[in-house]
Amino acid sequence: MDDHRAQVEELLADYRRSREQLATVQRELAAVSGEASSPDGTVRAVVGPGGKLAGLELSELAYRRHRPEQLAELIVRTVAAAAASAAEDTYKALSTVLPAAADPAALVAGTADLAPAEYEPQVAQQPARRRVDDDEDNEQRESWLDSELINRRV
Repeated sequence: MDDHRAQVEELLADYRRSREQLATVQRELAAVSGEASSPDGTVRAVVGPGGKLAGLELSELAYRRHRPEQLAELIVRTVAAAAASAAEDTYKALSTVLPAAADPAALVAGTADLAPAEYEPQVAQQPARRRVDDDEDNEQRESWLDSELINRRV
């Protein structure tokens, strides 16, 4: 009987350790954040757990240096970089409780036990989206914002 009691006590101790380890990982995941700035420093993004946008800062220069469509693309790229940074922290936290062969990124993506053909979207080929280059229009040196103000005064 003592042998069974010792086994039960050992199982309970293992359960408590596992539960505490899980609680620690949950706290780490809840505290995950990522931050990124655009190369020119005009956009700064902060994301929280799950890559959710938590903060976005635009310098006054952002409106002068970039046309609206360029600024929108720069914001999207900067938020994506912040989300990638947060994802790395998520993967690190999860890797402490996953088996060595498990891929934390695949687990988060929901594809851990699927073959690519099972989760990759089967969509028709769409035309490539034209990428706006910051220096695309060298002839137009004035800010789009200044142009808008000039047009309103006329």
